[in-house]
Amino acid sequence: MRISDIIEEFIKDMLDEDNSVTLQRNDLAEHFNCVPSQINYVISTRFTPVHGYYVESQRGGGGYIKISRVNVTKSDYLMHTITSLGNKITAREIDIFVNNFLEKGIIDEKEAMLIKSATNDKVLTLENPLKDEVRAKILKNMLITLIQTHIY
Repeated sequence: MRISDIIEEFIKDMLDEDNSVTLQRNDLAEHFNCVPSQINYVISTRFTPVHGYYVESQRGGGGYIKISRVNVTKSDYLMHTITSLGNKITAREIDIFVNNFLEKGIIDEKEAMLIKSATNDKVLTLENPLKDEVRAKILKNMLITLIQTHIY
């Protein structure tokens, strides 16, 4: 495992015990024998609202990072995703979203495969940026359909 993965798992384990955790960036960096910017990287890429987290950060001498798990319904989570998507999305970004949906139990394996297969580059043979625009519209429409057809 990479250090980023280890740090992420450590924080998630702490969040399993409580839905909110306050960390000292320097203490965590010292614990993992890494630079504080490594902690910043993990938090800014893996603990975002799209991933279901709210992060509050205070820099300086007594600085801290407070990470809270956002508790929302599956429908709320999908609507949040729809509204946070821009007009374009890459196949790689969809993979990240779909994997997060699976991890959180928002969708099942069959739904994940359908979303990925409908939005991959083999199907969308258009040139960019049109390809990523069409992909975003397809994803949004699929997520809206999931909300409408499931009782969350």
